[in-house]
Amino acid sequence: MKNYILILSSVMVGGAMAADQVQPVTPVPANTIAATHDLTMVGDAEVQYAKTSGQHGGFLLSDFAPIFLYRANDDILFESGFDIKVKNTDGGGSSTDIGMSFGQLDFMICDYATLVGGYMVLPLGTYSERAAGWLNKLPDDPLPRAALPGAGAGVQLRGAFALGDSGQLMTYAVYGVNGPSSIDGTANGSQTNGSPNLDLGGNVGINSDDSTGNIHGQLSEGGRIGWFMPFKAHYDIELGLSGQSGTWNSQGPQKSWNAEVVDAAVHVSSAFEVKGEYIHTSQETADVGSLTPHGWWIQGAYKLAGLEIQMPYINNFELVGRYD
Repeated sequence: MKNYILILSSVMVGGAMAADQVQPVTPVPANTIAATHDLTMVGDAEVQYAKTSGQHGGFLLSDFAPIFLYRANDDILFESGFDIKVKNTDGGGSSTDIGMSFGQLDFMICDYATLVGGYMVLPLGTYSERAAGWLNKLPDDPLPRAALPGAGAGVQLRGAFALGDSGQLMTYAVYGVNGPSSIDGTANGSQTNGSPNLDLGGNVGINSDDSTGNIHGQLSEGGRIGWFMPFKAHYDIELGLSGQSGTWNSQGPQKSWNAEVVDAAVHVSSAFEVKGEYIHTSQETADVGSLTPHGWWIQGAYKLAGLEIQMPYINNFELVGRYD
């Protein structure tokens, strides 16, 4: 994937001495609206080729992921992202899936607090909020992220404040969402066919029979607190601690689901970055006791522009590696 940015500029020259003069800015004509970019579409598209042991190789995925950003005024923002994917069908041919990955309304209360509502990207670690294709170049998610929900329906209060004059920041987020749920309503660890019963992303408020409400009747609460410390330009460190807790089943005694995440990111130039997370979750069940999926990942990236080599296209590439 390549991202192209086109910058257009114009210079008016009115004589030999014009180069030494500051040109006045042309005013916006009367009775017209300035181009303030209240509606913007960004996003990415990708195609993947995969060869897995024991399977035929082939093109795995064609995905278009637009993100729409709308500014109603200085205090109210709206953002929504979609995934449009093409996949094979069992009877032959192909089908197209369209899903909303997030859709939220942001109200800026003050410089230190923003109220968020909707189907939100959850601040469990930082990966989900920074996983767009132009931010994270690898084509798949870290394995331990499969143990966490990426988004949830609810409300959130988040913001940041400075610690002195050194550039340090404390960031915070607290939220309440419907939370993970059970596929069959029970608190069993799996269904009768052996598939996991825990549904990390299906409790969004409207059921297939058009009934509404939280599937298991109680909200899940969570949040994140982070510390950001810059040393100089392009040299900084960020540490965060986040978690979520709630129930997940609707039948029988209520069973809990909890998650804790520690995240870190370090920049040691404009070209080199190291980041990672440790993830631990726990799920109470009625039949197999408590399950504790957990794991960690670490990822490094280096932009070849840091080599300052005058070669065609070399500055457009980035080396990325991850262990999870």
